[in-house]
This record gives sequence, C-alpha cells and structure tokens, in this order.
Amino acid sequence: MMTEPATDILENDILKRWPEVLRALLKDHTTNRNIFWATDMYEKDYGKSYSFKHQITVEQITGDNGAVIRPRAVKSIEEQRYRIRDKAEVFTPSWICNAQNNLVDDTWFGRDNVFNMLDMTTHEWFPTEGKIVFPENRTWQEYVCRNDLEITCGEAPYLASRYDTTTGVPFTELKMRIGLLDRKLRVVGENVKTMKDWYFWAFNAIKSIYGYEWQGDSLLLAREAILYTFIDYYKEFARLHRIKTSEPFRCYLLHAAKIISWNLFQMDGLKMVLPMTCYEVRIKGEPQTNLFRKVNHKDKVIPCPGCKKNDVHLHNGIKVKVADWDKTSWSLKEKPIEIVEFHTLVKKP
Repeated sequence: MMTEPATDILENDILKRWPEVLRALLKDHTTNRNIFWATDMYEKDYGKSYSFKHQITVEQITGDNGAVIRPRAVKSIEEQRYRIRDKAEVFTPSWICNAQNNLVDDTWFGRDNVFNMLDMTTHEWFPTEGKIVFPENRTWQEYVCRNDLEITCGEAPYLASRYDTTTGVPFTELKMRIGLLDRKLRVVGENVKTMKDWYFWAFNAIKSIYGYEWQGDSLLLAREAILYTFIDYYKEFARLHRIKTSEPFRCYLLHAAKIISWNLFQMDGLKMVLPMTCYEVRIKGEPQTNLFRKVNHKDKVIPCPGCKKNDVHLHNGIKVKVADWDKTSWSLKEKPIEIVEFHTLVKKP
C-alpha cells in the first residue's frame, strides 16, 4: 500500500520500488545524458562529482546519500538563504500560486471561483463542491489538453501542490490542491468511468503541462512532484471506483515518468539553452615581422552572437529540445517522438 502524501519524496523509496522510473526522471533529452547539478552548493560537502557541470546520478542521491536533495520546505533557514542569495531562488506561498492559477482559470471559464474560493485577507481557500461545470462553448477535454507552462519552475508549485509551500504540511485532501495539473486530474476523475479512460486522459493532462528550471536538484524535485501527483489521483480514482490495485502498474508509471522528463526540462530561461553552455570563440593572433622585430597581434575574441545581440535564436549554447505532443502519437510501444528546439517556439523579434 502507498503511504499518505509526504513533503519530501525519498529517492531511496523510488529506487526500491521502481528503479527504472528514477532513471527516467533523471534523463535529459537534449543531451541524452542526465540532468546536471548547475549549482556548486553541494561540492563543498560531497566532493567534486557534485560540482556545477557534473550529471546527477542515481548513486549520488540514494543509499547513504538519500537525503542530499530535499524540498525547500524541509531545508534549514541557512540553506534557504543561500539559495536566495546565490541563485535568486524565489519562494512563492501556495496561496499566491492559487490566486494566480485562479486568474488563469477565471479567464478560461468566463467566471470566478471555479475550483476554489480564496479569502485574500486570511489567505485560506475553500474548494468548490460537486462536479466542475464547463461553459457551453468549452469541453472538459479541451481544459485537460490546454497547454500550461511554468517558467523558472523550481519545484513546480504552480503545476503540482502536494503540500503547502509555507508550512510544508501535505494536502491530504486532493480538492485542497491548487496546481494546474491537480485541477486537470480532478476534472479527469469527475468525467471518466473506466481505468482505461482515466489513464488516457491523465497522460494527456501530463503532456499539457510544461516547466523549465536552471538547477538540476530543483528540477528533479519538480519531476517527482508531478509523478507522485499522478499516483495520488490514481489512488483516489481507484478508491472511488473500488478498483483493487493500490497504485498504477509499473509500465504506466514509467510511461508517465518519460512524459514528465520531456515536459519538465533544464534550461536557462533567458537564453533558451542549457545553463552556462554559451561560449566565446578565440582566434589566436598570428605573429608578423616588420623591418625591425616580430609583432605579436592580440588574440581575437568573438562572443556568443546571442549574448552579444540579446537574441534567443542566436545563442551558440546547447539548444534545448522538447517533445511536440500535438504531432506525436504517444503509446506504450514508444513510437517516434516529434522533437523541436524550444527557442523555435518563440517568435522572432
């Protein structure tokens, strides 16, 4: 049986249950390697293999190292301050995430308080009762498939809200959750009757949410949060429909993890390349001889064109690749995925 939701998802637990899922969550599809640390905060305590450019491996975050990566809510105040100072890591309370997500849905539905009513004075919210009602010109399927992107997502609190980011207390009641994926999976559960249909639309919900993050540790936490949100809503659907299996089949968990690894990806959001991969080209100056002596010309340094012109389409760093699900028929047989470079999705100036 699965335990109640916990603030910190333990990599040791994932490794013990589904080692192939943990490997999938560490995958970087741009380089076909693993995501990398992209921070130096771990090197002092754990050694050079935890430095900025090194990949995050299963061995580095499991076994005796199982507590290396932890959510912000369970980190010490000193660690939190370091992340703010060193990487400008922004902390967003859950009620603000909820308020902003509500604005998105208010516009889409054409009415207020669709999923919950937020008290702006106390910052408490109260979930709506009953089935979500859709406007005449909209369908629940359209809502589930609506693409949503959380920029610089950190641990992805706008997408999945398994716990209160302020207190660290888990939301055991699913209707209290305010993430965009939470809302979509609530809608799926209210509108399908069979497990086959639930899987189909739950996978579509995961395909529809995107996020990018600079730091590898935060990105892994975000990916884990999405996966466990998928598991939590499966459990609820299974309970309501008296389905005996207490957790998704391993093949479906791996299926979900692979989608997640495509949709939540590592990227410098200002340049749309992998962090710190832009480079200068240095042309060595050739010595020339005049009548009296050799004259050494200085090396010529050519900066990254994108950095020089502040144009995301011109950076010479490693361009980030994402899956275009609109053109891909995803199945358990793993048909070819349509891949695009993320910067091409942005209009040219």
